[in-house]
Amino acid sequence: MSNIILKAEHISKQYRLGLVGTGTLVHDMNRFWHRIRGKEDPYLKVGAVNDRSAAASEDYVWALRDINFEVKEGEVLGIIGKNGAGKSTLLKLLSRVTSPTTGTIKSRGRIASLLEVGTGFHPELTGRENIYLNGAILGMTKAEITAKIDEIIAFSGCEMYIDTPTKRYSSGMTVRLGFAVAAHLEPDILVVDEVLAVGDAEFQKKAIGKMQAISSGEGRTVLFVSHNMASVSSLCSRTIVLKNGQLDFEGDTEDGISHYLKNHEGHIRSNVQRWSKANQPNDKGVFLTSGRIYGKGKSEDEPIRMDDEIILEYQLEVDDLQRDIFVNTQFLDDNGSILFATTSQFNETRSQSNENGKCVLRMTIQKNFFNQGEFSTNLVVKEHVDGKNVTLFSKTALLSFIVTPRPIELGRWMGKSKGPLRPDFDWTKEFISNE
Repeated sequence: MSNIILKAEHISKQYRLGLVGTGTLVHDMNRFWHRIRGKEDPYLKVGAVNDRSAAASEDYVWALRDINFEVKEGEVLGIIGKNGAGKSTLLKLLSRVTSPTTGTIKSRGRIASLLEVGTGFHPELTGRENIYLNGAILGMTKAEITAKIDEIIAFSGCEMYIDTPTKRYSSGMTVRLGFAVAAHLEPDILVVDEVLAVGDAEFQKKAIGKMQAISSGEGRTVLFVSHNMASVSSLCSRTIVLKNGQLDFEGDTEDGISHYLKNHEGHIRSNVQRWSKANQPNDKGVFLTSGRIYGKGKSEDEPIRMDDEIILEYQLEVDDLQRDIFVNTQFLDDNGSILFATTSQFNETRSQSNENGKCVLRMTIQKNFFNQGEFSTNLVVKEHVDGKNVTLFSKTALLSFIVTPRPIELGRWMGKSKGPLRPDFDWTKEFISNE
């Protein structure tokens, strides 16, 4: 028997832009006329790409277009992408909240969804009554809900208000109760949108732990949408990236996070630069042939993670290897502010060289130095001549690179800490007696 529990085949979702009801009778009649003649819906051939930042050019838009993927039993699938990429629409299709315009979705077992704060809750009912209501919507019997209700209430942390109408709950309390219901009523597939961002740090840790227990301990499947890359990295075994309603990437989670960050907002960053002889930066017999920054022991294409040692490397061609050539490098954050600068002038060991007059200047940055985020480098190539430092040439924003989060063990904060740097220092704890 196949272990595929969920399969999406060529699913697309089309929406009409503008005011509801504007011209829909004409369109409905047109659709009906094509359908009774056995012809394809004429509006499936039109529709703009789902780019929320662009002006509307057509009456229809494809929120999703030709999505294909499979999910195995017990797998945790991460779904990431920028706002408006189609993530929530995809989860609504998978949860059967709405139906696809084209394509099919095949699944086995019970699906529990937590897509929005208070989904399936009635504001006039108490928290306890909403547990029974929500459980019934998910297909549970009253006896099954009763057997789990004490555990649900305890997990939610809302014991004091459990017999109070949920219209008096905060958004955080509502999502706590909603997640507790969805996670404890033993679904075969748990679908979770970015609602966990509403909860506090304590609840986020509990929720992440529960999802890991559901997938690894109980062998159930989780579909998880989040903008918190640390949570995705720690929880998900595989990830898909959506862009403008289309599947942009499917594969390993670390590769997916790197792909998403590198292409975020359409600005492609490069951690490797190489120049041909005709256009390489040069001055006075010194040529810059390449620059690159990468994780130690990894290829150039692999993502740099917070706990990687980072290698920065420049290759130069020099007309005379006896010349005292050195480089200054500045590291900048995503706002263009200088974090720190370093030079090869005083700390370099003997450069690698050969008979062709090439040398490689290389430095290593310790593990856990950078925080997750986007960074760039400036370069200045200099020469020490007659006791003076002479600038030969410089390049701004020469290299740009992404540092992705490291997996975080359960019980620790999943969010991003403040600041562009995140060094791990050695601490000691000393006990002093009162004597």
